[in-house]
Amino acid sequence: MKELIEGIETQIRESIEIGSAVKFNIPQKRIDSVIVCGLGGSGIGGKIIGLLFNEELKVPFVLSNDYSIPAFVNENTLLIASSYSGNTEETLYAVKEGKKRGAEIVVITSGGEILDLAKENNWNYLVVPKGQQPRAMLIYSLVQQIYILRAYNLISDNELFNLHKVSDFISRNKPQIKQEAERLAKFFHGKTPIIYSGTYFEGIAIRFRQQLNENAKVLCWNHYLPEMTHNELVAWAGGSDAFAAVYIKTDFDHPRTNYRWEITKEIIAKKTKFVTEVRAKGENRLAQNFYLIHLTDWVSIYLSELKQVDALEVNVIGHLKTEMGKHK
Repeated sequence: MKELIEGIETQIRESIEIGSAVKFNIPQKRIDSVIVCGLGGSGIGGKIIGLLFNEELKVPFVLSNDYSIPAFVNENTLLIASSYSGNTEETLYAVKEGKKRGAEIVVITSGGEILDLAKENNWNYLVVPKGQQPRAMLIYSLVQQIYILRAYNLISDNELFNLHKVSDFISRNKPQIKQEAERLAKFFHGKTPIIYSGTYFEGIAIRFRQQLNENAKVLCWNHYLPEMTHNELVAWAGGSDAFAAVYIKTDFDHPRTNYRWEITKEIIAKKTKFVTEVRAKGENRLAQNFYLIHLTDWVSIYLSELKQVDALEVNVIGHLKTEMGKHK
């Protein structure tokens, strides 16, 4: 896992090559909604992308982490099916339902049943390298979704221009990223991490939580502001030094949200001395998203090392899939 995270620049470049090489067959019909169907490491990219482009997308963009899809999905819906293995049962159910409704389906996968479906039905598809765990291949999912949205004329060419600069940006900042990740791993060690963000970086906070879950084997949670200040903030009455809170700060949070966090931070600090912030870097939203993904991935690895656990091991998920397979 450590080597895969280290190689993010190569993953970005390879992902761009894959997306650039695809010859999309675009039908002559309007797209008035987008849904990404995916679970876990294959699905979180949809959450990040939807929030990343929320100010540019002119149509609703939603994520489905389930067997079913919303009632609005029809022939004018772009359904992006993201399944790294190609055999994720929830995604296969959702895609088959989307097919019944005439949705425009595009597949991101490394193979499996979903790729066979794409070929049989002449759907557009993008094939990413196989043989890794889905969470380690997030970059491929993110980049392919950017190319899909551009191909369907839902985002501008400017996003591809920004994407081409991300690899060098990460390389220049990697020493600082690792240093900050080591600090946060030590900050979290022995405590329950609580991750906060602004609304439009909630996907990054969720990804951070998922990486801590799988790589560091840590139970934790995330929430976002301002919503958190209307409910969870009250629960800090029961807080203690057993909890460590971090807030993800970016250049794109609403000024009122930033002010709200300053007040919230003071309230939390009365219950735990473990309150900190992490600051995104980058000249645009896309760069700051990639910066934070790389930073938080490293946090999960460094914390796994402090805990002396195997970041790659996810046997319990394999067991669940085996048991589910016995009851078709």
